[in-house]
Amino acid sequence: MPTVNIALVGDHDTAVTAHQAIPRALGIAAQAANVAASWDWVGTAEIGPDPHLIFSKYDAIWCVPASPYASMEGALRAIRLARESGRPFLGTCAGSQHAMLEYARNVLGLHDADHAESNPGTSLPLISELSCSLVEKTAWIRLVDGSRLASIYAASEIEETYHCRYGLNPSLEHLISDSSLRISGRDAAGEVRAFELVDHPFFLCTLFQPERSALVDRRHPLMDAFVSAALDRHLSVSAKAS
Repeated sequence: MPTVNIALVGDHDTAVTAHQAIPRALGIAAQAANVAASWDWVGTAEIGPDPHLIFSKYDAIWCVPASPYASMEGALRAIRLARESGRPFLGTCAGSQHAMLEYARNVLGLHDADHAESNPGTSLPLISELSCSLVEKTAWIRLVDGSRLASIYAASEIEETYHCRYGLNPSLEHLISDSSLRISGRDAAGEVRAFELVDHPFFLCTLFQPERSALVDRRHPLMDAFVSAALDRHLSVSAKAS
C-alpha cells in the first residue's frame, strides 16, 4: 500500500476546531482510497528562504486555517513552492486567503497586496473583513459550471461550514480578472468563496472548511480529491525515480 506524505502548513493549535478535524479528514479519505496517509504540521516560522529544504519529501501541501500566522512570509513561501512545483495544494479558510495574496504578489505583480487582519493600514487590502462574519456559520455556495470544484462535487450548489471573518475584497476582485486564477464558487450575494488555478495539476482554495465533515465521520469529495491528487504525485515521482 503506497503512503502519501502531506505537509500541513500553519501554526498547530489543538484548540482550533479545524486542526482537530484535519487529521481525521485525511484518514477518512486515505482509507477510502486504499492508501496510507502521513502528515506533518509545519509551523510557518520554520519555513525559511529555501522552502525546498522542508517540502521536498512531501507529495502535497495543505495551508490550514487559523491566522494571523506566526510568519506570513513562511506561509507564502510554502504556497509559492506548491504553485511553481506542481505539487497538489489545498488552502482552506486562512490558507485560501494567503494563496490569493501569494498569487497577487508574485504572479500579478501586486506587491502591495495585503491582508487587512495582519496589516489594517494596508493601501491595497486584497483580503478584507467580510461584510457579514461567517464565524461558525453554514451557508450555500454556487459552484461555477465547468470548474474543477464543480466536477469534484458533481453538483452546482453545495452547503458548507465556515469559521471566517476575512475574504477577497469585492471591490478589488477585478485585479485578478483575466488570469489563470479562476473563481469556482460564490455565495448568494456573488462574493467569492472558492477559487482554483486552471494551469496547475491541483490547486484548490476554499473560504469554507470542508475538513469539518470529519467531525461527524463523513467522507467528503474535496478531501477524497486532494488525497487522490497527492497519490498521483507520489506515483509519478516514484516512477521517475525507478
